[in-house]
Amino acid sequence: MKLRIAAAAAAIFFVAGIGVGYGAKLRPTPQTYRDKAPQEAAQALLLIAQAQSGKNGSWERIGAGRVYYLGGFKAQGQEIFDHIFNGKHEDSDEYRIARVYAEAGDWQKAKPIFDRYLTKNPKDARAFAEVAARYLLQGDRTTAEQLFDRAIDLDDEDPWVTEPMAGAYLGVKPQE
Repeated sequence: MKLRIAAAAAAIFFVAGIGVGYGAKLRPTPQTYRDKAPQEAAQALLLIAQAQSGKNGSWERIGAGRVYYLGGFKAQGQEIFDHIFNGKHEDSDEYRIARVYAEAGDWQKAKPIFDRYLTKNPKDARAFAEVAARYLLQGDRTTAEQLFDRAIDLDDEDPWVTEPMAGAYLGVKPQE
């Protein structure tokens, strides 16, 4: 309940701040986070980050969504992701969101997005290697090795292809 009240209060202050300082850039100040509970400080900072990213900053909005999603505010993160999915976006935006889902342990949400990305981007050796590594880490060695084969068919000289392959066999998640 306290989180909802803090989020509502932060939203009210945020909207009020825009009304007062229309045209002014929002920036964090020490008052944004000092002497506040961690979740309250994070919420205030995330509201500023969202305003800073604007309407067209999908990478930046995904970054804010990631912090919400992984920081225990999944609904707020999902809302940002849904907004991106429902608007004009790049394949790479979906890929980044799938990474967040994978990082959160939501493989069932990440998997179809990764698969769709590979279908749309059949020459992205690094993506094939990373997605294959994630399959291996989920225990699907057959699919992983098929995707590894595709990755090295595309590029067998790139360490960013080879490293996630090696790491997955040792239980190391791909570097993002």
